[in-house]
Amino acid sequence: MTLSLDQQNRISEEVKIILLRRINSFPKLDTAIRNAPFHSAILECFRERLKPLHIELPYLMALASWLHGLNTSLGSGFENISHILSGGYKRKFTKGYKLKVKSKQASQIEEIVRNLKSGVQKPDLLRENALIFNYSHSDSEVDSLEFTVDTYIESKKKITAIEMKSVRPNSGEGRGEKQKILYGKAALQLLHPDKKIEFYLGFPFDPTSTEATTFNKERFFDHLIEFKKFFAQEEVLLADELWDFLSGNQRTMDDILNIIKKTVLQIRS
Repeated sequence: MTLSLDQQNRISEEVKIILLRRINSFPKLDTAIRNAPFHSAILECFRERLKPLHIELPYLMALASWLHGLNTSLGSGFENISHILSGGYKRKFTKGYKLKVKSKQASQIEEIVRNLKSGVQKPDLLRENALIFNYSHSDSEVDSLEFTVDTYIESKKKITAIEMKSVRPNSGEGRGEKQKILYGKAALQLLHPDKKIEFYLGFPFDPTSTEATTFNKERFFDHLIEFKKFFAQEEVLLADELWDFLSGNQRTMDDILNIIKKTVLQIRS
């Protein structure tokens, strides 16, 4: 295992927090959501398909609710593990900490997003960076969009920002994420003109893969609605690519999964 003992222990503690939070709330067999008339009415259409599962509809709904809570807990867990691996942290540029961009940067960003949405331009990271990083110091300044960086990593020469995603974004979210990232890069470059600025979307795993740690970006992009319209593959870190990037080592996702398995055995014993 390439992770340090301290990293292993901290990841294990994060897993324990998730497990202990969800164990007590796992629905019992006699658990049922008391009143969900609209869900119940819709699910009646699928009663025959659900019969082989031998799960009553009320219990199925309770289990689905529990799984939604698990997804939320995992989302927070992914962020915390990313901090453990990279030494980064969450940072908000909102309200009193809102940043500025040059007016030319703002107009370039809006034009980039419009052209991507209409299909006039395809995502091109180098081209987009050249446009938003090209400004005059004499330009007026305007407010940047507010944004939060899930994993913010700063060194003497570079700032790396990663937006961690654990769900399947729709086309509207893709457009909004792209706009936010462009403003984020422009604002951070204006604030730190001597540093290289990188901004990524990070996906903890590839749901289109048949194996736990492998990924196929082309297939993954096709899986997301209109995602290709807004993002180049270089802007996305996926599955073990993400975890290796954060740790600086190889096979990090395997290490994380092994830590989870060991922690689960400790909890169950």
